[in-house]
Amino acid sequence: MVKPLEFEREIYEIEKRIEELKSIGTGVQLDIDEEIRKLERKVKRKLIKLYRELTPWQRVQVARHPNRPYTLDYVKLMMNNFVEFRGDRRFADDRSIVAGFAEFDGMSVAVVGHQKGRGTKENIERNFGMPHPEGYRKALRVMKLAEKFGIPILTFVDTPGAYPGIGAEERGQAEAIGENLYEMINLKVPIVVSVIGEGGSGGALAISVGDRILMQENAIYAVISPEGCASILWRDSAKAPLAAEALKLTAQDLLKLGVIDEVVKEPIGGAHRNHQLAANILKRAVRRNLRELLNKSIDQLLEERFEKYRNIGVFSQE
Repeated sequence: MVKPLEFEREIYEIEKRIEELKSIGTGVQLDIDEEIRKLERKVKRKLIKLYRELTPWQRVQVARHPNRPYTLDYVKLMMNNFVEFRGDRRFADDRSIVAGFAEFDGMSVAVVGHQKGRGTKENIERNFGMPHPEGYRKALRVMKLAEKFGIPILTFVDTPGAYPGIGAEERGQAEAIGENLYEMINLKVPIVVSVIGEGGSGGALAISVGDRILMQENAIYAVISPEGCASILWRDSAKAPLAAEALKLTAQDLLKLGVIDEVVKEPIGGAHRNHQLAANILKRAVRRNLRELLNKSIDQLLEERFEKYRNIGVFSQE
């Protein structure tokens, strides 16, 4: 059963009752099918109502859900024949970023994405999805190779942020992020970005410069975490829910602000409840946007990309 979030407790109790009824077995002389169907309809109604009215802080919790699908889950469910590349050819292989080539909708694509772990051991191996500079350099290595052969790029964003450790800083964390931003804005191939979980600060931006920025409806995308923002503004991380409201980090807010291009629906109750359906919905959105971009000339693609980023943050004052 899916691990419940705090605001899902009531739904969790109903689902627990459903599991208990299902476990009774067929040998018992009780007709429980109707009761199960009744409870399942109740769960669905409550999930629809609850997720329609989520607060920004609740969406943060959904974006961080440990059962939420990660990059490799989407690669497995959306693509075929994925070949992963390892190492940045300078220092090491950073497993918090996966990069390689795969077949998507009948065409070759480059795939780059943040990767968190399942469980403590894998999370340590993948540094909890927080890349070192070699991770960003590996990503750029694959993206430049894709440009060389005219292969479109798909990126998947899901990180709390770039790793701020001393070693990472000594090896040029800021420089690696900055170089990715500079290079991605000029890549002569279509780039479709999907924010699938946490989009944290420069760590997210380093692989999210693209022609189309898609964002799942319960993902978040911001310059800082709500806890970090609350610690700076109010010196109290407990005010994270207030910071989440002020940061405008939800997909719905960012669409209004023009930072992203499309909000991608999730299954009822969030992507963590149905990986396959979440992947199917995201695949349709990526396919549609990629096909539109493939019909544009390189010159048109680059001009529209430049213009897109020039317009972010533009405002008028009366």
